[in-house]
Amino acid sequence: MATSLSESYRDTHLLPQHIIPLDFETIHDLPESHAWIRTDDIRVCQIRENEPCVVPVIDLTAPNVVELVGNACQKWGMFQVTNHQVPLSLVDDVEAHARRLFGLPADRKLKALRSPSGATGYGVARISPFFNKLMWHEGFTIMGSAVEHAKQLWPHHYEEFCDAMDNYQKKMKSLAYKILLIILKALGVDENDENQENIIDPTNNSLFQSEGEGALQLNSYPSCPNPNRAIGLAPHTDSLLLTILHQNHTNGLQIFQDGKGWISVPPISGALVVNIGDLMHILSNARFPTVYHRVVPNETNHRFSIAYFYGPPADSTVAPLSGLSLPCFRPVTVKDYIGLKNKHLEKAISLLRV
Repeated sequence: MATSLSESYRDTHLLPQHIIPLDFETIHDLPESHAWIRTDDIRVCQIRENEPCVVPVIDLTAPNVVELVGNACQKWGMFQVTNHQVPLSLVDDVEAHARRLFGLPADRKLKALRSPSGATGYGVARISPFFNKLMWHEGFTIMGSAVEHAKQLWPHHYEEFCDAMDNYQKKMKSLAYKILLIILKALGVDENDENQENIIDPTNNSLFQSEGEGALQLNSYPSCPNPNRAIGLAPHTDSLLLTILHQNHTNGLQIFQDGKGWISVPPISGALVVNIGDLMHILSNARFPTVYHRVVPNETNHRFSIAYFYGPPADSTVAPLSGLSLPCFRPVTVKDYIGLKNKHLEKAISLLRV
């Protein structure tokens, strides 16, 4: 039987302090458990002549979209997309449901708490155990259907929430696949090239024909009494092929670039953020960087975001594309890479280098 994405996380057993968020409604001062020293903020993005520190915004209907996406992937590991064909009404609806969920009393939200070895439900980010301090964040993770946990939150009125999440995941999956094809073309792979070797394990279909798997993450970053000493989401890279993110109208997302430091990625109305994950870094043979990013909290505004993570089926094997010079990485299954990431975080990808 094929392994699901959620099953790939079951070898991880987290302690309660790495699952249960703060009851933010009762907190008026930053607790010591959440107080970080943000010395890296001293590094300010230096805007060079003809090289602005602005993540590219790409129209997916542009005639040169492959070139634009390829350049953005290579230079930034991230870009924002417009004309993505995802109805803004659906995005607004999902954000409204996220606000309703995170607005529930703390004891109610804990009814849908993620289990110590689980991947779905309510809780803080799974990367929490790798850091000495805790994050100013609460999240809700969905892989497939949200019914099981939604029933715990709304025993008699969960269908509307689940329908919105299902519709959003379908739209995101379709968009992710469309963007994936563009990225592969930027790497010189043509879906109509019959001589192209399979990108995924030859025993499976090629990535062009693969259904792929996804996970939906609802994020809440409440206003923070001392945001300069707190972290909403600690620096990390995403594990799968690519991530599609909706930000509401509150700043907070930042990416790190060598020589420049932390660069803000401001929300753009109607646009979605796309960033490269570890598996795409492997697939591109390190041509496209996996982007190191974080979220910083805000003193006055409550920030919400909706992230969709997209990758091949968990049993698939990912390796550098043929024809991209000597391979930098050895092949790895998706589930095995998730296992490495759960144990080693940002060091995981270096363990695959050849």
